[in-house]
Amino acid sequence: MLTYGLNVLKETKTNKIKKVYTSRKEIIAYLKENKIKYELVPKKVLDKMVKGLHQGVVLDIYDYEYYTFKDIEGDFLVMLDHLEDPHNMGAIIRTCVAAGIKTIIIPKDRCVKVTDAVVKTSAGTIENIKIVMVSNLVDTMKKLQKENYYFYGSDMKGTNYQEVNYAPKKVLVIGNEGKGLSHLVKENCDEIIKIPMTTLAESLNASVATGILIYGMRD
Repeated sequence: MLTYGLNVLKETKTNKIKKVYTSRKEIIAYLKENKIKYELVPKKVLDKMVKGLHQGVVLDIYDYEYYTFKDIEGDFLVMLDHLEDPHNMGAIIRTCVAAGIKTIIIPKDRCVKVTDAVVKTSAGTIENIKIVMVSNLVDTMKKLQKENYYFYGSDMKGTNYQEVNYAPKKVLVIGNEGKGLSHLVKENCDEIIKIPMTTLAESLNASVATGILIYGMRD
């Protein structure tokens, strides 16, 4: 998988990098020091390899290896209910890492996967969080509820998130960008919360809403 950017290079673990293609001579010392294979190429070669602001650095990295249910870690988790936009997912990953959240749960089907755009948007922070892929979100919710996790689904018809007393072990559930929470997932949430807004705005971007709720729900 190809991804790009200076921050991605700095944040990606060296054993995840197959090779770096770069037009920047000043980073060669770093690549040699970390025993990363590299090739010095003209900028026009990099322009053809990826679409986006590569900053003179393109990484060929190993495909992401997802974690499983047994790897779930932390008392505050985030679950993505069939999110579709890789940029939203990348931004959510970055916010989760900044807030100290260690696990994001996604479904196996009909959900954005870890792509080059996700890695780029996360600025390489994906290396510091576990993306757990499960076959069924509702089954996963029920298992975690037995472990005393409390699920808070984000929806405009919920309770003001600022007025809720949050459980010690909690999961924030974010719905699809267009459809919101799926019916069964919403039905199995313990509480539905919302971000109060004026009538001038119908909704917030999924990653923006996630950031507000994460910091509002923190202990």
